[in-house]
Amino acid sequence: MPKKVREMGIVIGTLSTGEKNCITDVAGVRVGHVTLDEKMNQDGAYACTGVTAILPHEGNLFQQKVTAASYVINGYGKTTGLVQVNELGVIESPIMLTNTFGVPAVTQGTLQFMLDTNSEIGLSTGTINIVVGECNDSYLNSIRECPITPEHALEAIRKASTETAEEGAVGAGKGMMCFGYKGGIGSSSRIVTHGSTNYMVGCMVLSNFGQSSDFLTHQYVATSDQSESIISPTDGSIIIVLATDAPLSNRQLTRVIKRCGIGLGRTGSHFSHGSGDIVIGFTTAHRIAHQSDELVETRTQLREDHPIMNQFFAAAAEATEEAILNSLSQAQTTIGRNGHKVEAYEF
Repeated sequence: MPKKVREMGIVIGTLSTGEKNCITDVAGVRVGHVTLDEKMNQDGAYACTGVTAILPHEGNLFQQKVTAASYVINGYGKTTGLVQVNELGVIESPIMLTNTFGVPAVTQGTLQFMLDTNSEIGLSTGTINIVVGECNDSYLNSIRECPITPEHALEAIRKASTETAEEGAVGAGKGMMCFGYKGGIGSSSRIVTHGSTNYMVGCMVLSNFGQSSDFLTHQYVATSDQSESIISPTDGSIIIVLATDAPLSNRQLTRVIKRCGIGLGRTGSHFSHGSGDIVIGFTTAHRIAHQSDELVETRTQLREDHPIMNQFFAAAAEATEEAILNSLSQAQTTIGRNGHKVEAYEF
């Protein structure tokens, strides 16, 4: 079985990881995948793609929203829902990941799930904001055939659990490449401490960026006989999802998730022109009721100038870097459309 890089002796940063070293170390966070890996017709068309669902908590996400933020490192991407996330500072749906042309179908499927579980949406209350992120998997996946359907989104949501999430060439990561090798889903976590108080930070990435010549491999292995990948993909993209249980405001979350770009840069990315490098963050510390008769609501948040904030900045950078490496270390060599093959990277 493919291993996380930490199991190979590659330790990123100084902060401790959670028990699972996964975004699901943040209590209540659930992850589900649906993976498509099959021929579609006799002309070489191949479904090599999928859907990944990240649910911030186990309850009704529309009725009990979470504080959230997003940050665009480089905006060559096709997400849905982030304008409202940044305007209102909340997320009220699962966070969904898929391929570029799968965004409409995944949005529809996720919308259907939320309508089925909230009969008042669009009738006695307002509409809902669905959040979907994407990367382009067209080297391995017959993206023009649009193999993703709304049902795949529903299935990924139904499969979501708090167990250690699968990583590598699974779910939305099935057809993705990273530094010219097989990439996909990766995850990691960090513990932030102050005295007897512990907070968890978890990261999940959908990695699909960079050329092999960009990869700063010397940081992770003393020597490597891995040959340089001959695949020269377009600039690619990455979606980074950061979760925490710390009481942060959406403005503080924005400050923290900006530091995910540091972890991305440490691996060798320079945020290329055509790369959609986007971060979505949320905290489970606040459950914000959809409806309330109260004029004022009260929430706690960390002090801005407390030294613990620097730990959160470090946690975001470390967890992102390690999640990217885990997306590589756990991905397996994959064959997709027209016989295209992408090799796994050997650490």
